[in-house]
Amino acid sequence: MIKTEYYKDLTKMNTFGMKVKTRCFIEYDSIADLVDIEFEELSRPILHIGGGSNLLFTQDFNGTVLHSKIDFIEILDECHSIPCLLTNGTPSTDLSRSSKVMVSVGAGVTFDDFCAWAAKEGLWGVENLSYIPGEVGASAVQNIGAYGVEVKDVIHRVYCYDTVEEEFVSFGVEECEYGYRDSIFKDPEIKGRYIVTHVVFALSREPKPRLEYGHLREAVSKVAEASAGITPEMIRSVIIKIRKEKLPEPSVMGSAGSFFKNPVISLEHFQRIESEAQTEHGQDYKVPHYDLPDGMVKVPAAWMIEQCGWKGRRSGGAAVYEKQPLVIVNYTGEAYPEEIIGLERRIVSSVKEKFGVELHPEVDHI
Repeated sequence: MIKTEYYKDLTKMNTFGMKVKTRCFIEYDSIADLVDIEFEELSRPILHIGGGSNLLFTQDFNGTVLHSKIDFIEILDECHSIPCLLTNGTPSTDLSRSSKVMVSVGAGVTFDDFCAWAAKEGLWGVENLSYIPGEVGASAVQNIGAYGVEVKDVIHRVYCYDTVEEEFVSFGVEECEYGYRDSIFKDPEIKGRYIVTHVVFALSREPKPRLEYGHLREAVSKVAEASAGITPEMIRSVIIKIRKEKLPEPSVMGSAGSFFKNPVISLEHFQRIESEAQTEHGQDYKVPHYDLPDGMVKVPAAWMIEQCGWKGRRSGGAAVYEKQPLVIVNYTGEAYPEEIIGLERRIVSSVKEKFGVELHPEVDHI
């Protein structure tokens, strides 16, 4: 079924709680519904949203917003590889995936509901991504990530509707051209052309905990000592506890989650930053970081923002969250987009001045 509304209030459809409207809003229940939507007739621009968790509306949207309610989870294959269609429509069998459990998930499924389902089923792969807001379709576009895992690590194939050619297509994980919080679906030249209908994930029943990031191993070990061992459900519970302690509930205080991407810099640049930090804090001080396989270094944007004194600071109705400086919040519930953007720009400027690093937003500005 297709539901169409005009001048719809989107306040409850974006986690920042921006009080905006859209000229046209279309919500659909099934993959087949997409064929019946006359995309050429829709008001432009066209924006497809998931849970509204990774965007900042800067004004009313003078176009069409679409939202999927395709909400199935299905195990496709558990013993050997599954046939799938390449983008040219020919069948393919990927034998390299033979040990995986292939799970097809509708784009409208809340991503954390999928994580909960997988953990309960004893399937490994998405437990580190627990409690990230948003929906499955948007996760494949954004390449969400947390605690050393990105969703691309477990994506097998992304199925879409091509609104230009009016046909269904699919992309293998390599064809998605995934990068840090990036994918081919965010390319300005084709952005909005492909609507994700469902995603096939390659999960596993073989224990594969990923505990390298930060203090996750220590936190999991403490819980494991009092339990029967490490399971996806146990890791999920630890992740949720950590995230609840650090991040605001959108229903209480609006935000888009992590506002900035963690910058990736050269080893030489990182060593300069650490040397300056040791001059300021003492020779034993260690700057938090994550070494990447290519020799580059990922430094937490949260650490840089806190070092610049922004943690907990307010600017009008906007603020840097007091428990996690990577998060900008709608502190009063009445913040204007201009206040959010103004705070963002001042943070970027001060980090650039102190560290010589340009922060880039993870949040899409609409």
